[in-house]
Formats: sequence, structure tokens, C-alpha cells
Amino acid sequence: MAFQWQVDPEDLFVERYPQMVGTGLPAADVDEVRAAITDMWPDRSGGWVHEWSRLAGRYAAAGSPWRAALAYGWAKFPALADTPKRTALSRQVDQYLLAAPDFDVAFDRIIVDAPYGGGHVAVPVHVLTPPGWSAADPVLLASGGVDSWKMDLHGWFTELALRTGMRVLAFDIPGTGETSMPLSADRGFDVVRALIDHARTLGGGRVAHLGISMGGYFSARSGLAGEVDAAIVLGGPVERSFDPDRTWAYGMRGIVGNALGFDTEPTDTELAQRMSAFTLRQWLDQDRNAPMLVLNGADDVHIPQADTLVFKGRPETEVLLIPGTGHCAVSKFPEALRIMIDWLVASARW
Repeated sequence: MAFQWQVDPEDLFVERYPQMVGTGLPAADVDEVRAAITDMWPDRSGGWVHEWSRLAGRYAAAGSPWRAALAYGWAKFPALADTPKRTALSRQVDQYLLAAPDFDVAFDRIIVDAPYGGGHVAVPVHVLTPPGWSAADPVLLASGGVDSWKMDLHGWFTELALRTGMRVLAFDIPGTGETSMPLSADRGFDVVRALIDHARTLGGGRVAHLGISMGGYFSARSGLAGEVDAAIVLGGPVERSFDPDRTWAYGMRGIVGNALGFDTEPTDTELAQRMSAFTLRQWLDQDRNAPMLVLNGADDVHIPQADTLVFKGRPETEVLLIPGTGHCAVSKFPEALRIMIDWLVASARW
């Protein structure tokens, strides 16, 4: 189930350029692709997937599989709405695995069997183990959101592993990437809960959960419910983001609609009805939670400040809005990363 929708590719470059160059692609190459792209969906010269895939092919031919994986990651962005996008994801996996022997951390790709809607689903998970990691150490479960997935954020997750000494289990949230079932609240959390349980078997039993963007919805829920030992929420929607009168920017309406499993572009009413089930108000009303760090950029166009500030005053919870940056503080990510690392290594917190 998937659909294409009207989106201006230049809008995506305006918002995502800092992430494109910040995750490892040379600015000159990104600028070249940006100048070549004139349309979002056609798989031909000037089309988004075509031009990004052409850059990825150049990297692959030059023996640079890591950059090829990054470029294929942008080729399949922002959603697996058609066959060329799904092909780009498959090629990203291939190039990522070719690059794995040169990672700065030990790498393993495992499949976790998770319950979903009365059945089970296979969830590919990437295990990143830093040098010197001990089996007694905690494990960090980590994911991105609806359009930036585990391979896209590999550099960030590797940095977290190296600087905290924690083994990182990276996954795609339901409805995205290689976790193919539709995004949902309760069923989606069943999948996340299975990953938490598995993470407890791969270390000393303690698990922290980092969620970025929509992934922050799931880490907020696991932290509020006390299902993990610590939780970090970076730019996560928790309540006001699911209001029926919310607005959508930079193609996010279609991105979320695809993640939710619609096969045609949903109406505002259909989207609002589906999103209303995600509110975390019942968990926010409880006065207990695991230790939590909740942060975001102060100028986020996707997530209202209220979804960060609502955590103020909760027990064992730190809340921070980083000024001068937007969604998930991407343009100031080194600062956000330092804050998260400092919080995680302060072991007395959890």
C-alpha cells in the first residue's frame, strides 16, 4: 500500500540540506544533484530517484559503498511510494552491507520476530558494538522517524556507540524502511516492546531507548510506561502533534500517510482520525516514568513546542529546547548529540 502525492523537491532540499551534508555526503555532490532535479516522481533524467541513484552508482563504481548507501538513502526518500523507491532501498541495503567491514564498530544484522496483529513480523535490526563493550553494559535501542531510517542515521548511531560505550540496536519504526507493516499506535508498540525484550538479552539487562522524530513517539511511550530503564525523546510527537487541526509542511502529510498504510492520498478527516489514536495523554497523566531526556529544536515546524514542554516537572526528567534550530535540532546536531551522550554516560541517572 503506497501512493504518490504532490510535493516540490526543492522544498525537501530546503529542509533536509543540513541533514544531507551532515550525515556524510560532500556538499558539492549534493548541490549537483539539487541542480539536476526538476520533479519528484518520474524515474528519468531530472527525477528525484533517478538523479540520486545516478550519484549512488558513481560512488559504488568508485569503490565507496558507504557514500553509495547514503545516496541511495536519499534516492528512496521520503517514502517507499513506488517501485523505484523500493528498488533504491534494496540497493541501499546492498551497499550498506558492502561498507560494513570498514565500520568503526563491530556490525551484525539480525532478524527479530515480533508480534503484530495476531501474527508475527520479521524486523531487521542492526547491532553496532563499540570496542571494549562488555556483556554487562547497557544497550541502547535507537530509531529514526517516518523518513530517516536506521541506515540513514548510521553515522549518528555509531557516534553514540563509540562515545557512550553502549551497544546500539538500530531499527526502523513500523511503517518505514525494512519494517513494513503499517504505522500504528498499539500494534506498533507491540513491535517495539519485542525489540526492548530482545535488547535485554544482548547486554547486562538494562536498556535505554532513543527515538528521533516519530521514533520519539515510541521512546516517549516506553519511557512514560517504564518499559525501559531510560528514554531519550528527540523531536518526538506525543500529544498536540496529533490534533485534528494541525498543519503539515515539507511533504510530511504524504510521508505520514504512506507510513500509516494508506493506498491513496488520505483526506484531512481520514488522516486526523487515524492520528488521533496516537496521543500519549493517558501515560502523561501518570506521575511515574523512567528517567527521561526530552529535547528538540525551538523552531520546529513539524512538532509544536508543547510536545516537548509537556514533560516539564515530571520526575527524573530533563527538558530542553535548543534555540536557533528546527526539527530534531538537525542544524545543531553536534550540540544535541553531546547533550544526549552526557546524559547517557551519567550512569547515576538510571
